[in-house]
Amino acid sequence: MWWMMNEGGGHYCSKKSDDISGDVCGQESSRLSMSRIRCILRGIDFKTYIFVFVMIPTCIFGIYLHGQKISYFLRPLWESPPKPFHDIPHYYHENVSMETLCKLHGWGIREFPRRVYDAVLFSNEVDILTLRWQELYPYITQFVLLESNSTFTGIPKPMVFASNRDQFKFVEPRLTYGTIGGRFKKAENPFVEEALQRVALDQLLKIAGITDDDLLIMSDVDEIPSRHTINLLRWCDDIPQVLHLRLKNYLYSFEFLVDNNSWRASVHRYQTGKTRYAHYRQSDEILADAGWHCSFCFRHISEFIFKMKAYSHNDRVRFSHYLNPKRIQRVICKGADLFDMLPEEYTFKEIIGKMGPIPHSYSAVHLPSFLLENADKYKFLLPGNCIRENG
Repeated sequence: MWWMMNEGGGHYCSKKSDDISGDVCGQESSRLSMSRIRCILRGIDFKTYIFVFVMIPTCIFGIYLHGQKISYFLRPLWESPPKPFHDIPHYYHENVSMETLCKLHGWGIREFPRRVYDAVLFSNEVDILTLRWQELYPYITQFVLLESNSTFTGIPKPMVFASNRDQFKFVEPRLTYGTIGGRFKKAENPFVEEALQRVALDQLLKIAGITDDDLLIMSDVDEIPSRHTINLLRWCDDIPQVLHLRLKNYLYSFEFLVDNNSWRASVHRYQTGKTRYAHYRQSDEILADAGWHCSFCFRHISEFIFKMKAYSHNDRVRFSHYLNPKRIQRVICKGADLFDMLPEEYTFKEIIGKMGPIPHSYSAVHLPSFLLENADKYKFLLPGNCIRENG
């Protein structure tokens, strides 16, 4: 029999019934039914609704917008600072003899200066290249420049230097110019294309005639060693085999001094078969106050847009409005970050200390002489002239 009498004379059914327990919260079977969902929702108060349907989506949207900032701010938790450089004090005055200057650095004096090669990969920085070559011109044996018809990110580009070569007639007798075809692999890591172009630059240096113990300057176009720094290194004996240069770090122009910690530029005593053109740390020795790094120092807004899309860190353009010309102009004059990023530092103290716009500087002392001699033409690089040209 499927039914039985209970002790009180009543009946009960041995079958389970969803209909009997369906309206009693907590008495439901383990299966998720609509009645069980209704029971759960009846037990949630209004504040919980607000949290689930407002706060959680807001947090997700905030992470989407500012996830990169959060990552950079928390960087000290998982990444330690690199090993400190050994800073070599830099001595210079125009009225002090070269023999004395070399002695102050702990070096001897040579009977004749070394030859110097300045080698760069070129993209579109015509104005900054002019300042660089004018600054270094008296002491460079051979200017070596490699240009590609592709950006590091695989975007086709015009041969800007070739189109403007007439502006550089002053270096023509000492110029070794080479070109390299791009591979136009847009999905590839841009640092691969950059590395391949640096290998090609090694070959171009050999064509230029570099030999053992010649000095080779390895730096981007916008990392400009000072003239007297290169003269010091070509005359002094016993300088390090590889010496990094600590440069003053500027953004947009010489109005916005970020810090004095640009270090990637380096000078090498060339060794056949050993010296390779690179843009990373290659030594622990660094010479203090050796020049200027002027990043994103362009005349035209279009040049900013091009570089933002073209250079190896183009992944920082997370939103299309970052490329809006009016926004770029506002950011430049404010001294803020084009990519709306936090400082790339290794301690919370340094990150917090550099947060916000860069303070304006009104000093134009100890800048490249050609810049000051041609201030009208290059006023966009000087304090008080943040407005850029359209086009």
